[in-house]
Amino acid sequence: MDVVVVGGGPAGRALARACAARGLGTTLVDPRPERPWRATYAAWVDELPADAPVAVRTSRARAVTTAEHVIARGYAVLDNERLRWLPDDVRVVAGRVVARTGTTATLADGRVVTGRVVDASGSVGGRAAQTAVGVVLPARSATPFIGADGSDEALIMDWRKPPAATTGDPTFLYAIPVSADEVLVEETSLARRPGLPLRELRLRLHARLAVHGIPVPDDEERVRIALDGRARDGAFGAAAGWVHPATGYSVAAALRRAPVVADLIANGREVTRSAAERAVRRLRLRGLEALLALPPDEVPEFFNGFFQLSDSLQRDYLGGHDDLRGTARAMLRLFGSVSWGMRARLAFPVQSAKVVRTPG
Repeated sequence: MDVVVVGGGPAGRALARACAARGLGTTLVDPRPERPWRATYAAWVDELPADAPVAVRTSRARAVTTAEHVIARGYAVLDNERLRWLPDDVRVVAGRVVARTGTTATLADGRVVTGRVVDASGSVGGRAAQTAVGVVLPARSATPFIGADGSDEALIMDWRKPPAATTGDPTFLYAIPVSADEVLVEETSLARRPGLPLRELRLRLHARLAVHGIPVPDDEERVRIALDGRARDGAFGAAAGWVHPATGYSVAAALRRAPVVADLIANGREVTRSAAERAVRRLRLRGLEALLALPPDEVPEFFNGFFQLSDSLQRDYLGGHDDLRGTARAMLRLFGSVSWGMRARLAFPVQSAKVVRTPG
């Protein structure tokens, strides 16, 4: 086999498809290849490649901070079945990799798979995490959150406080249509070190539903995304540090960059992170530290400043992984738009009260 992709998530499967399309003999190693995906993957439409497997899309989004912001930007939920799909010429090996070199992957049962090994097994290390608990509601029940015409709207974040909470940690409500008649509603902790426990998120979500008399479904979606995991050279997806520390997004980047990386592999070139990519990640991690340092009540104000930026600056910060100039420009403009007190906390972040004084 020419290529061995370690990891069967959205990133690993995107790379495996792209390698196979270039005529490379491709093996995908996945610990549990038949396990269904329960996560909901979403992205801004303009960050996805044209052939992305979109299930549902909206033409606009909305954010509620200290004010309400309508975002004229499409938002999409991806189709998990098509995201999982692999062509017949990709060999799938069920197993857990316990050791690897550049050309071999050794499985827990002693088998060895050979080929050019690319690590797409996800984030390793780091303590900051985004966590969430969500449920899928009938669209008619979700109208208190995304409105009667919610099928064409995504509620990206609503920072209004939930009716019940046992800690002061800031969380927001996220609501997106996942089909023509269903909406995913999630209580989300954007970033915390360590991640906010799921029981706290569940309490807050259920309290929001109870206010509107909405029954809680039996099934729930649970999310934990490492935000500051160690980036590895030669890796792909979250393993390469592609998780955006301010959003938790990485799947759109993997779908968009899979053909580029497959071309590098097909041409025998190294898969490395550029100097610009490293610098952008350092800036974004600096932004994560600043966000973690903010007092809980100032987090909505921070995002109010962000959504007051121009559309192009918002895209600069949320998008390009190697756009150092655009990332720095957006961060500087945001810094200049907030209060002097917040500027001081952003410039000199220290461990915040919400980390050290709340149970976790």
